[in-house]
Amino acid sequence: MTVRKPKGLTRTVDRRKFLRHTAGIAAAIAASAAMPRYGLAAQRTVKVGFLAPLTGDVAAWGLPGRDGCLIWVDAVNAKGGIDIGGEKHTIEIISYDNEYAPDRALVGAKKLVLEDEVDFIMMLGGDTFAGVQKFVNQKKMLVSTLLPSDLSPDTPYLIAPCEVHPIYNVTGVEWLKENKPELKTVAMCAQEDALGLPSIATYRAAFEAAGIDIVYDKFFSDATTDFAPIVTAMLASKPDILCWDTAYEPFVHALTEQAFLQGFKGQIISCTADNYPAMVKKTSKEFMEGFIFQFPDFDDKALNDPRVNFENPNGFYEEYQKRFPDTWSAVSWEYSSILDLWSDAVEKAGTTDSVSVLAAMKAGGTGRHAFGEAKWWGKELFGIDNALVGDWPVVAIKDGKAVIQEYRSIPDWWDRHGDLLIKHMRELGQMWDQR
Repeated sequence: MTVRKPKGLTRTVDRRKFLRHTAGIAAAIAASAAMPRYGLAAQRTVKVGFLAPLTGDVAAWGLPGRDGCLIWVDAVNAKGGIDIGGEKHTIEIISYDNEYAPDRALVGAKKLVLEDEVDFIMMLGGDTFAGVQKFVNQKKMLVSTLLPSDLSPDTPYLIAPCEVHPIYNVTGVEWLKENKPELKTVAMCAQEDALGLPSIATYRAAFEAAGIDIVYDKFFSDATTDFAPIVTAMLASKPDILCWDTAYEPFVHALTEQAFLQGFKGQIISCTADNYPAMVKKTSKEFMEGFIFQFPDFDDKALNDPRVNFENPNGFYEEYQKRFPDTWSAVSWEYSSILDLWSDAVEKAGTTDSVSVLAAMKAGGTGRHAFGEAKWWGKELFGIDNALVGDWPVVAIKDGKAVIQEYRSIPDWWDRHGDLLIKHMRELGQMWDQR
């Protein structure tokens, strides 16, 4: 074969210079290969899947949590990442919007595990976990949920290391009983789904334990758009307390506005009050004064209590508001606190292997929950000790702002009234052996 010299190319290559040049390159490569691989090690990445609703009615319990995780990841990666077996690894969050639909959740789980090769998945849980349970069990994939009612002996790789919904709701009811003993009756409602059913059972147990009579107790469809008739029926029972249970954010807002428009003057309690400033604006500071729920703003000075394990909560809240203004919700911090526990366990285990990480996380039977030391618990209620349970704050709106009133112990309530919770869970078919 004849190789023709391109036109205009008149310079010839000196063979000796070429050999010297290539020898220099080879030496440089050899030298770099012999050097410690600090730069390359720093670029190792561990992937975490975020499989939750990012759109739709339940997005307030997904998207703000994902945004909080981005803040957590940036802070951890800025320090070089986490140490696994003596090598630094950065963290990457890979999100998938399951739209709170079981079929979408399964598609997302398969993508995250098989294509993205994540080492850990965080979920809201509820109806969506049922869609992925068989798959994650087969893959032995460690998964977290915010809903420990998802737990059972058939979910060995599922953990509830942060939120213990709906059990913490007992703390708000108990606080009301002790601080407002004049309140004697309650009317409550919830959507009939995997969030509403165990929550209603918990509130029934909590109100019974507090000696507060339930005068109205009904479910509504999650397709409901007109809440005026529901509130009218509730008010007809003349309750001292209205309870919104664990209703979705749009439902809580609609119910609260209707209570205001229909002239209710009593106490309101709810699991959540996401975007409560909008409710204050639509009603009034006076109407919302004393509204009880379970999730603090993280600029609350009570979070600087030494027992709190969430690092710099006030700074986290400030950064969140700067990057994602006016979107703070009950879950903005929760998934980040789960990442704290998981990353600590990964470093202890020296691996991301699910079985090893779970063992490291549960070693000693206790863990560093966001609100203090807690114990791995749940066998009596869920059939497995995979829920991290301890103290939880009771929050009230004061002068238009969420303020922690007190931290109360969930295990202490359980020791006194656990039989009531089991009774009401069974009545609604929510015990692990009924689901």
